[in-house]
Amino acid sequence: MNNKIQAIIQRYQADRTRLLDMLWELHYLYGYLPDKALSELAAGLNLSVDDVRETSSFYHYFHDHPTGRYTLYLSNTVIARMNGYQQVLAALERETGAPVGGMDESGTFSLYETPCIGLSDQEPAMLVDDVVFTRLTPEKVSDIIRQLKRGRSPAEIANPKALPEDEVAYVDQLIDTPVCKTGEVFFQQQDDYAGLLQNALDAGPDAVIGIMTSAGLRGHGGAGFSTGLKWRLCREAPGAAKYVICNADEGEPGTFKDRALLTRSPQAVFMGMILAASAIGAREGIIYLRREYIYLKAYLEKQLQQFREQGLLGDRILGRAGFCFDIRIQMGAGAYICGDESALIESCEGKRGTPRVKPPYPVQQGYLGMPTCVNNVETLAAVTRVMQQGADWYQGLGTDDSRGCRLLSVSGDCLRPGIYEIEWGTTLNQVLSLVGAADPWAVQVSGPSGECVAVGKSGERRFGYGDLCCNGSLMIFNRSRDLLDIVHHFMQFFVDESCGICTPCRAGNIDLRDKVERIMAGRGCQQDLDEIVSWGSLVRSTSRCGLGGSSPNPILTTLQQFPEIYQAKLVQQQGALLPSFDLDKALQGNEQARIELTQTELTALPEVTK
Repeated sequence: MNNKIQAIIQRYQADRTRLLDMLWELHYLYGYLPDKALSELAAGLNLSVDDVRETSSFYHYFHDHPTGRYTLYLSNTVIARMNGYQQVLAALERETGAPVGGMDESGTFSLYETPCIGLSDQEPAMLVDDVVFTRLTPEKVSDIIRQLKRGRSPAEIANPKALPEDEVAYVDQLIDTPVCKTGEVFFQQQDDYAGLLQNALDAGPDAVIGIMTSAGLRGHGGAGFSTGLKWRLCREAPGAAKYVICNADEGEPGTFKDRALLTRSPQAVFMGMILAASAIGAREGIIYLRREYIYLKAYLEKQLQQFREQGLLGDRILGRAGFCFDIRIQMGAGAYICGDESALIESCEGKRGTPRVKPPYPVQQGYLGMPTCVNNVETLAAVTRVMQQGADWYQGLGTDDSRGCRLLSVSGDCLRPGIYEIEWGTTLNQVLSLVGAADPWAVQVSGPSGECVAVGKSGERRFGYGDLCCNGSLMIFNRSRDLLDIVHHFMQFFVDESCGICTPCRAGNIDLRDKVERIMAGRGCQQDLDEIVSWGSLVRSTSRCGLGGSSPNPILTTLQQFPEIYQAKLVQQQGALLPSFDLDKALQGNEQARIELTQTELTALPEVTK
């Protein structure tokens, strides 16, 4: 066996659940995952090669063929397309000589498109290996590629002062973190985490859980499940071990609030995990960090080490013999579906990110089959603040059914894109005024999986679990934007990101996307719209997980809020054939059939021909 591969296996103690980490090390070693290397890795783990390939083939950022010396990933989002994406892509193809999805003749550059990389506030943006470049223009692209050709590394170009990668100054050198409005909960300074944790340990697990429950803190990942109830269920579930997982797989297009929290308040997130561990009895925590945030890893590792040195992580935390807990970072490899908590757990175990059938729920059987508490970044940061200020204080924020505050990632047609903290109960119009929205027409709330609302009809709607239950993304579009093109882009995203495990999502999204294409081309009729509604409802109600449960939303919500943009594209159906049916193409090469089919027969064609 290759000594380097053997060393990788030994470093992870041949633990199959760390397969993603080992695959990443192989990828860095070779630039891709060669068959021979996978075979040796499989043998060392006592797995079949197909077992290993089953995992590696699932993730976007693992390649099974040689790539260039530099691998470029240009973020392809609707926001990027509003800010010069096509010109930037053309410049990249021209300057690198690499086609999209391929490599240039010299083997220097590989060029790929990729879904949202969490930088919608500063797009167009791209990753060059592990380094991010933002606010791209054709001129900036030319300069970057020119320097790479001259032998400068991506890090040297983006970080000319050679700032240490484990410092926040390095992150700030690469990207902006525009926190435009803070409030009572997030981005607060906390100097005494030891005292905060000491008070929690003195109070005991039941008291900590009670504080979260009394505060009315709910999960900020979308479902809005009670944080205190989740912790109590996990604590009471039988299991030899228990785990805390921070979901930092922020993959919803247009969302970047977790990136801001991990940059500006990482220790508040860590403390939230520690408080959760004390409440449920966990000894191990995992931060599942999306691959697109690789430039944060060294910085976060240093922050974790500082917690260990302060006695807040590791054995005998704060001198308590019965409390041992530590946190490791698990890098993802590019899969939107891993935002689903059960798919994320599968990925943490070194497998494909395939959502599990529920029940059982993760609090009953999660990571390694043990009770597991999965909370997202924003929820864990809020936990720390609630523990600091108390349940009554948090109850005083927001509304009766939506306590507290939440963060919005705002992008699109506005003067001030960035992060905004609002109290639940704030109206959409108030937010649009706050961000300087320019002639807002439509707002995509909660990313493609959420809902598109017409500002004129919905401006007084309020953010809250009972109305606009926003997961943190707000994309604003003015009247110059083609909403059907945006809908099509969102549907293509879901087609690409479906894990493929269930037919409604795997096949249904393709059919829905094709319907949108038909309407955009002026070949759709009312029957197509009727089928979109019925098919979309079927996909939402029968899919295995939340992806399929929300993937038809871009079409269904725009059809409800903006019916005129669909009606304007429809044509009248003539006879039994849909307008989209191309008779000449269908009969190509069969002149006899063309002659025999009379107009009367066409009108009488059975339903199945549609």
